[in-house]
Amino acid sequence: MTGLFSREPKDPQKKKNVQKLKELKKLVKEKKYAEALKSGTDYLHRVPNNHDVLFTVGGIYYLQNKHKTAISYFEKALEIGTYDVDVLLLKAYSHQKLGEDKRAIQCCEKIKEIDPKNKSVSNLLEELN
Repeated sequence: MTGLFSREPKDPQKKKNVQKLKELKKLVKEKKYAEALKSGTDYLHRVPNNHDVLFTVGGIYYLQNKHKTAISYFEKALEIGTYDVDVLLLKAYSHQKLGEDKRAIQCCEKIKEIDPKNKSVSNLLEELN
């Protein structure tokens, strides 16, 4: 009955996963993107629904101009955190880079619903129109 009413499921790898997450953030901060990408994808094999790691890996692909791959990670992150403006914004920029203006505008409209005063979205919409 131990842990029956706990809020989080017991994760036997929790300490190891927390350490891996710290390592990933450090690699990104140091701009060691190739290593961070490997670390992030390895982490996602163990913990596939970690919103922050999905966003981080997607962001690295975005920086590498691999926008289609980035979008797939952003979509997975949005399944978990539907109203994450940062994820939506990078997804919109990715669509813009791919020439998918209609999809970029859809992302912008969703951001406007969440954060009507977001200046980045206003600037992007001006570029798209």
